[in-house]
Amino acid sequence: MNASEDPQQDRAEPDVGPTPKEPPRFRPYRHPAAGWGAARSVTRLLLGERAVVDGSRAIMRMNHENGGFDCPGCAWPDDTKGLHLDICENGIKHVTWEMTRKRVGREFFAAHTVTELAGWSDFALENQGRLTEPMVYDPESDHYVPIAWKDAFELVGRALRELDDPNRAAFYTSGRLGNEATFLYQLMARELGTNNLPDCSNMCHEASGRALRAALGTGKGTVDLKDWESTDALFILGVNAASNAPRMLTALAEAHRRGARIVHVNPLVEAAATRTIVPHEFVDMALFKSTRTSSLNLQPRIGGDMALLRGMAKTILEQAPTDPKALDREFLDRHTSGFEEYRALCERTSWDEIERQSGLDRARIRRAARVYREADRSIFSWCLGITQHEHGVDTVREIVNLLLLRGNLGREGAGPCPVRGHSNVQGNRTCGIDHRPTDAFLDRLADACRITPPREPGLDTVATIEAMRLGRIEVFVGMGGNFALAAPDTPYTHAGLRACALTVHVSTKLNRSHLVHGRRALILPCLGRTEKDAQRGGVQSTSVEDSMSMVHLSVGMKKPASPQLLSEPAIIAGIARAALPGSETRWEWYVEDYDRIRDTMARALDGFEDFNRRVRLPLGFRIKQPARELVFLTPSGRAEFSTAALPDVVPAPGTLALGTMRSHDQWNTTIYSDNDRYRGITNLRTLVFMHRDDMHERGVREFDPVDITSTARDGGTRTLSGYLAVPYDIPRGCAAGYMPEMNVLCAIGDYSTQSDQPIMKHLKVTITRSTA
Repeated sequence: MNASEDPQQDRAEPDVGPTPKEPPRFRPYRHPAAGWGAARSVTRLLLGERAVVDGSRAIMRMNHENGGFDCPGCAWPDDTKGLHLDICENGIKHVTWEMTRKRVGREFFAAHTVTELAGWSDFALENQGRLTEPMVYDPESDHYVPIAWKDAFELVGRALRELDDPNRAAFYTSGRLGNEATFLYQLMARELGTNNLPDCSNMCHEASGRALRAALGTGKGTVDLKDWESTDALFILGVNAASNAPRMLTALAEAHRRGARIVHVNPLVEAAATRTIVPHEFVDMALFKSTRTSSLNLQPRIGGDMALLRGMAKTILEQAPTDPKALDREFLDRHTSGFEEYRALCERTSWDEIERQSGLDRARIRRAARVYREADRSIFSWCLGITQHEHGVDTVREIVNLLLLRGNLGREGAGPCPVRGHSNVQGNRTCGIDHRPTDAFLDRLADACRITPPREPGLDTVATIEAMRLGRIEVFVGMGGNFALAAPDTPYTHAGLRACALTVHVSTKLNRSHLVHGRRALILPCLGRTEKDAQRGGVQSTSVEDSMSMVHLSVGMKKPASPQLLSEPAIIAGIARAALPGSETRWEWYVEDYDRIRDTMARALDGFEDFNRRVRLPLGFRIKQPARELVFLTPSGRAEFSTAALPDVVPAPGTLALGTMRSHDQWNTTIYSDNDRYRGITNLRTLVFMHRDDMHERGVREFDPVDITSTARDGGTRTLSGYLAVPYDIPRGCAAGYMPEMNVLCAIGDYSTQSDQPIMKHLKVTITRSTA
């Protein structure tokens, strides 16, 4: 065996991690987003992982049609103009992290007990490298030990067969799962007899889907990337684009160059809201020439976005009597319902209340409204800064209200555009991961797959955690992700997982969820998206759906990290056959050739007709959006205005509103380092950003240790101690810090009554100087 084949090659020492050797530093970031900072970061990463050759090959294949693979990071659409380097810093980090030479095999698990590993940092766990073979937990030795795939499938299958009710199992999905595997996964769950299909959407964009469905009859945005290329105004709300959707920087720079106005709305002025140097624009890189990415930055208080939007609408309506073009009256008359009620609501909402709740003065709100009024076509784009609130659904509906006033729907360059975070999270929902499926979906599934799916709603993420904690869920299967860290109320979630009879995690790398396990536990290693998926029918492709409803193929390029890795469809099929031995579904036949899965999907899923042909077209195909054609599948047959009252989001005296967020050197729960370049942080994650006056009021100076205590709806409290305070440009009464460390502050009962999402962007906290 040569070095390149050694499964233990380059495995890091067990105690490695991003533990800083130097004290933390804070220096406000003054440079363009991306540019040379991104280039240096990528270079250090490729050299550090000794992946210069493989990484460079991946860069040339990522997000390319004709044999390329889709970036496993964010869901931003692929370039429509044939760009050869449609990549970003975080995408390269994600791919390089997956392509590491480090391996975690049986020798590693034999050397370390689960109890020992539980004391390691999350960075250290993932930094050990790729999982290489299926492992089962041995409680007597407290080690994971090898298990054959056949035996692993039988263990899961037996546990599922022996349940007295299929609803005592839950099947969680992370957004990285491809469409074909997603379809098989939900098919397996429903053939078993349950709709318990919680997913990461339950924690991020559930509010968007519910709001858009109520307002427009579709749970998705209506715009595509070509609309971004022709719009006159972009409103970017609650998005840290430079870190969470870095390829958006290209669209923002291009929009500015052609004269479009760009308004960013965020309590923090993030790097993407200033200027950028797009790395693939080589002349600009050579000349250090940056491009502005914002015309106006607004910093509402946390939760104040809805009041801002109401103020913009109020301004437009106040102008309407003397400005005949302020409203699109023809559009309102022909295509909307509830306009007069909404106009009356805006008239009743006082400017004093709008200013108080938004945290912005009237002049700045009217300035944003002027940008909107002067634009013929406008797009509103948003992310979790809008949705992870009690009133997230109402805020998204307020976005739609504002769009409807000027007819910004159903025409080029206009419409709503939620920014999905994970690469196929939208595709997961499209292909059946939904705990509340419609009758129409179930009818088509029953007809196409010859099963009798259950009709009662299943459990979402929060309800699944509660059910595990109460002993009502015995088997938990996690398809990708790191559930133990991603979910709210960390101790409560961990207790729920430990109460299960069996936990199963399909993963590429070791993570916290493998160590917070049920009485029995399996780790099932799968192929990464960069790797070739060879089945009996040849090398397979999988499809993904981006955040603008484009569906395209992805084909891995690299030899698998271990010959024992299976694809996700193969793992699902193996579990399904063991759990449903009498099933007439041809699970093994599907896995031989994924075209067969797609043929069935074409019969079962609306919008996927002629799937195999259309997905092989250049750039794939776009799933039809009826609202884009001004067809509204609502009870009235029209776009519906909403008339929700403004929520009171002003913190009580002595309290702050805290929002959790990712650092730049992080992707979801994967931590690459303790740095956050765009916010000027080095060697620190256990921090809280605060307004300098709020710090002074509490007798806190820069880097002083503080205790952060949240108060839940039920009156319970949760505290993080010893976090370091960092002064930051954030509205008074607001604070922010990193997830997943701060997830502990979000109680399991602190979820939106509108969307059932954990309200991780709007926690009520007190912050005091630590006395310990």
